[in-house]
Amino acid sequence: MSRAIGLLSGGLDSSLAALALKRQGVDVTGLAFVTPFFGSANAERAAELMQIPLIVEVISEVHLEMLKNPRYGYGKNMNPCIDCHALMFRLAGEVMERDGFDFLFSGEVLGQRPMSQNASALQAVAKHSGYPKRILRPLSAKLLPITPMEEEGLVKREELLDIQGRSRRRQQELAKEWQLTDYPSSGGGCLLTEKSFSGRLRDLLSDNPEASVRDIELLKLGRQFRLGPAVKLVLGRNRSDNEALQRFADPSDYLLRAHGYSGPLGIVTGTASDEQLKTASAIVATYGKGAEASEVEIQIRQGDAVNRLTVPPLPRDTASTLQIF
Repeated sequence: MSRAIGLLSGGLDSSLAALALKRQGVDVTGLAFVTPFFGSANAERAAELMQIPLIVEVISEVHLEMLKNPRYGYGKNMNPCIDCHALMFRLAGEVMERDGFDFLFSGEVLGQRPMSQNASALQAVAKHSGYPKRILRPLSAKLLPITPMEEEGLVKREELLDIQGRSRRRQQELAKEWQLTDYPSSGGGCLLTEKSFSGRLRDLLSDNPEASVRDIELLKLGRQFRLGPAVKLVLGRNRSDNEALQRFADPSDYLLRAHGYSGPLGIVTGTASDEQLKTASAIVATYGKGAEASEVEIQIRQGDAVNRLTVPPLPRDTASTLQIF
C-alpha cells in the first residue's frame, strides 16, 4: 500500500483530494500548517470526519519571512499564493522524507484561480518546492502530465479526476456521492486575501520591514492608528481584544487605559515621543465612557513605570484621519 501526505485545509477541494486517494486504497495522512493568517481548525474537523491522521505544524516564522519578499509577488491583496503553496510543499516534502511517505498531494484544481492555479503556476509551485516529481493533484490529474507516482503504480490514473475551472458543481456532486456533508463554504480562510487586513499589513511592512510574528498578531486586533514612523497605537474594541492585547504586550510597549471610566486598553508600540503619547491618550479617551468629558486621566504603564496624563478626548473625525483601515 502506498502512503501519501497531503496539504489539508479542511475545505471541499483538499478533502475530496484526500478521499479520491483513500478510495483507491492509498494510506492517506493530512498535513495542516498554522500561521498568524490561517489555522488548523477546519483541517482537524475534516480529518476527523474522513477518519485520517492529521499532522499540525506551526510555521509562523518561516512563513512570515517568505511573505516579506515573495518570488512570485502578491495576488489581489497581500496573498503570495504561489510562494505560499511552494513553501508548504517544501515543508511537506521534508515531512514526507522524514516519515517515509511516498508522495505529496493537494486539492489544487486547474484553472480554479486564474493567477495561482493555472498550468504554469502549478508547475512553478512544484518546481519551487524542491519536490516537482513527488506532487500529485488528484482532482485535476487527468488534465496534467502523468506523474512518476502514476507510472510507478502508486496510484491509478484512471481513478483520478479531470476537474477544471472555477465552478464547484463537480466537487459538490462528488461530496454528495462520497457522503462528505460537512465542509466550509468556498473562499476565505486566509487573512492575506482580505482587503482590510492587507491594508494594515502593507502599512506595517512599509513602516517596519523587520516586523515580527508578534507584530502580525497585534495587527489582527482592534483599531489601529499610525502616530508616526515606527510608532503605532492598537486600541481594543471589546474585552476579547483587550485580553489579547494584554497577552501580546511587550515590556517596552506603553499600555494606556482611562482612569475612572470604563473603556478600551491601548498599546503604543515603538519609541513614542511625549506628543505621540498625548495623541494616543486622547484617542483612548474618546473611545471610552469618558468621551463626553472635558478631560480624562489616562494611566500610561511601561514595564514597572506608571505615569498619568490628563487630556481632552480627541474628536472622532480627527482620530479617524490617523486610523489604518
